[in-house]
Amino acid sequence: MKIWDVVKQLNTEFAEREEVIEGLVIALIARQHALLIGPPGTGKSALVTEVIRRMTGAKHFQWLLTRFSTPEELFGPVSLQELEQGVYKRNTVGKLPEAHTSFLDEIFKANSAILNALLTLINERLFYNDSAPTKVPLISLVGSSNEYTEEGEGLEALFDRFLLRFEVNYIGEDQAFVDMLKSQISLPVNMTMEDLYQLQSFSDTVTISDAMYDNLSQIRSELRDQGIQPSDCRFKQILSILRAKAVLAGRTSVIAEDMLILKHSLWEMPDQQDKVAKIIRFHAQDAIKTKVEDALSEVADVLHNLKKEGDTTDAALEAIKKIKSIAADLKVLQIETPTRLDIRDALQSIQASLTHITTHVLGV
Repeated sequence: MKIWDVVKQLNTEFAEREEVIEGLVIALIARQHALLIGPPGTGKSALVTEVIRRMTGAKHFQWLLTRFSTPEELFGPVSLQELEQGVYKRNTVGKLPEAHTSFLDEIFKANSAILNALLTLINERLFYNDSAPTKVPLISLVGSSNEYTEEGEGLEALFDRFLLRFEVNYIGEDQAFVDMLKSQISLPVNMTMEDLYQLQSFSDTVTISDAMYDNLSQIRSELRDQGIQPSDCRFKQILSILRAKAVLAGRTSVIAEDMLILKHSLWEMPDQQDKVAKIIRFHAQDAIKTKVEDALSEVADVLHNLKKEGDTTDAALEAIKKIKSIAADLKVLQIETPTRLDIRDALQSIQASLTHITTHVLGV
């Protein structure tokens, strides 16, 4: 499928953005919306632009919101010709109500004059023009923000409209950073709107087994035990995400591993993300993969703490000791399951981290 070529090319152009790229593509297939949150300079706008650039035939609307933005900027100016006839109607040509895809940067800057129309347009795909509801062709809207909303700002409903939410941070790995510096934007691999419509049609036919529904019920129960309560409506909507995930993998049914993407859907507050991810991973992936990811996460924490301590010799020696202990546990796991390539890859990554410490910190 062309979509695979699109994803592959984007992954080579944007370092450490695989999950976000997959999420944006899945949002298009599932007809859902996505939110990117992260500091300035993380390439949020560039990434969305490159995804949309590969959709030939799509009408796209993009805008940077400020607290001074007016409805005219998003929805079009009032038609003077209609106004002379006593009709208050906007000219929406080239604006959000006529777009298939949209990117609204700094979306939480939307003021109350924009917010109500935006909520209805995103959720119900309706735009009220002269009080008459008009169906809009919007497939997916991507919002971005440099920061989370604050409680009491009245933006909770807007935040809830985004079924997929991704934190986009600065590139972590040194080699990935170098790859980013060297990368060049190549001629894009494109797909047409007809290709997308076909994927959406396939997605509608993907089956979800009773076992998967039971898994979702268990996830819901465990989240509630942690004080996290996504709405019933949200759980209903994530079925479209699971089906799109299966389509992107070339399957006609949802499997447990597809549920991994739900770690970007089922949290309500930023501090809930780790708890949600842990519960999702328990139900969505095999135990070995979980252990491998936990090991890599522990190594990342060790490296982060080493930088915080100023890359001193004592801190470096302590970091090496901890990382070697993590690697030793993985080597035992590798002996028990020698066919698992993910363990081999993790050990290679860990060895690269050890080499970096010895050469760049200790100077050995």
